[in-house]
Amino acid sequence: MKFKVFVRRLLVIASAVAVTGSPAMARRSGDISASTEQRLRTLYKQLIGAENAHDIAAVGRFIWDSPSALFVAKTKNPAEGNWAGFWGKGVVVDHLSQLYKGTFIMAPDYSRERVVQLDRGVAETYVPLEISVAYAGQSGKPKPFLMIVEWVRVGGEWKMATDIALPIPPTPPS
Repeated sequence: MKFKVFVRRLLVIASAVAVTGSPAMARRSGDISASTEQRLRTLYKQLIGAENAHDIAAVGRFIWDSPSALFVAKTKNPAEGNWAGFWGKGVVVDHLSQLYKGTFIMAPDYSRERVVQLDRGVAETYVPLEISVAYAGQSGKPKPFLMIVEWVRVGGEWKMATDIALPIPPTPPS
């Protein structure tokens, strides 16, 4: 799938979550309990804290131990495709550890965070944020993203199954 088509599909999914993912709506419909929502909000904040501290061991504890764990991110160089999916816990941890060698700071807008339970053992957090990255020749200047994290419940614990930081393109001139 070409990257532009992939991004369009992600934007459609993110828009649907943004419109229907209100925590209050979820509680009214029975989709998510207040305790599950709070647990996922807490886990997300802990994950961001560990990432901003570049604590790869702590971040690794959040990641689902599965070959299906996915991290979508910028590659080291355009020859690798510029953006790619990194599959499997070991590959994800390795890619994150490469990112942490330079500037890598995330600043989420928690006031706009949404938590949606998609199924009994699957949930999603959706958070607009700015990411400062000085990796692969980037400037380190904060840029806007939507961070979409899919969580799976494994052995009674929530684990990060998918992390997609979707870059927000600049507003086109009118």
